[in-house]
Amino acid sequence: MNDPDALDSGRTDPGVDELTLQAHRREQRAWYFYDWANSAYVTSIATVLFAPYLTSVAETAACGAPGTADDPCRTDLAVLGLQVSPGSLVFYVVTVATVFSALILPVVGAIADRSAHKKQLMAGFAWLGTLAAASMFFVQGGGWELGAALLLVANICLGSSLVVYDAILCEVATPDERDGVSSRGWALGYLGGGLLLALNLGLVSLHDQFGLSQGMAVRVSLLSAAVWWGGFTLIPYLGLRNRAPTAVRGDRRGVVRDGFGQLFATLREARAYPMTLTFLVAYLFYNDGIQTVIVSASVYGEKQLGFDTGVLIATILLVQFVAFGGALLFGRIAQRVGSRRTILGGLLVWMGVVCAGFFLPAGRLLPFLALAVAIGVVLGGTQALSRSFFSLLIPRGREAEYFSLYQACERGTSWLGTLVFGLVHQLTDSYRPAIVALVLFFAVGFWLLIKVDPRRAIADAGNRPPAVL
Repeated sequence: MNDPDALDSGRTDPGVDELTLQAHRREQRAWYFYDWANSAYVTSIATVLFAPYLTSVAETAACGAPGTADDPCRTDLAVLGLQVSPGSLVFYVVTVATVFSALILPVVGAIADRSAHKKQLMAGFAWLGTLAAASMFFVQGGGWELGAALLLVANICLGSSLVVYDAILCEVATPDERDGVSSRGWALGYLGGGLLLALNLGLVSLHDQFGLSQGMAVRVSLLSAAVWWGGFTLIPYLGLRNRAPTAVRGDRRGVVRDGFGQLFATLREARAYPMTLTFLVAYLFYNDGIQTVIVSASVYGEKQLGFDTGVLIATILLVQFVAFGGALLFGRIAQRVGSRRTILGGLLVWMGVVCAGFFLPAGRLLPFLALAVAIGVVLGGTQALSRSFFSLLIPRGREAEYFSLYQACERGTSWLGTLVFGLVHQLTDSYRPAIVALVLFFAVGFWLLIKVDPRRAIADAGNRPPAVL
């Protein structure tokens, strides 16, 4: 008997005909493309261009000109009555974005779990974030306030769209497929983000030949990433299909009201799933470390090591293409040894990476590139497998609710790591002790992940385990 719903319920039904299977694969390919779409923002804007650009704008406002590695800006900004170092501003903005996310994302999750229109929700948040990202084109001079506000809005919209996107993974892939599907999505994201970054590298590096100042070239690159994000979101919007919600609880008419209390309700109810909660806390720590490395890499390279924007873009481009292969490699390893063991191995590499970053000599390109390759190998794989592993630990029908917690500590929205990084920099006036401080996040995450029993966690959530754990 043909049973299209078998694919959605996590079962592999031998009676599903070839046409149904082809439609299933097409929907998975459409799902992949939101990774391709949003990675333009994550890579070109959040990772490479906007942090050092906004830092330079803030330094112009504070000191009259951007600082350099040899002559840093030492005048603070006055922000809401507080003295803030221009070099720490970006990290504080990301921290504030996550605080707001803790309030907003549970509302998004509550709405998505009760909605039969998930793809519209995902695309709506994506396009609102696109508008904020495109408006970054107008940030210039000493106008750091506009830049900080737009970064805040874009990060929250990205997190909101990813709550819905990650929940859809549970609808388009069976448990045995999720490591592979999640890894291919991450890999495609790194490939797409890398291709656009290559174009931006050419524009920023050769800006004189295009008749542009370097600042204008950076601003045009910000705009291109926004257009990429918004334009390619059309593919999942058109290719995914909506499904009726399952395990709906409460009154749909009060979903927004209920959503504001959902964060604490979810955390309270999660005590019935101790292994799921343990993994979530582990992920909070090690992903904070990963996200802070991503957010701080370009600032560290420019302000601490003295590399110019062209070198930084080229290095992140290298990371992108290495991460494409790394995500696929980690997916294959997980098929043999299980996603949890593979993640643990990746965290050991991450600890080595941040320790090595402390000793990088200023101005020496080859050691910097070698470290970038190591980051690329583990970057996509640890994130992709964390997403697919977590999807197995969630009670069915509450995917977006739990992914709203997951996204609160997902890429671009880490708060402890960026806060610690910013504070250590402000106290020491150096990014070196700030980068090595991140080893604590990976070590705590590793220790907590060891305590997770994957078979028990999946059984407690009422899901079917994959063949390899």
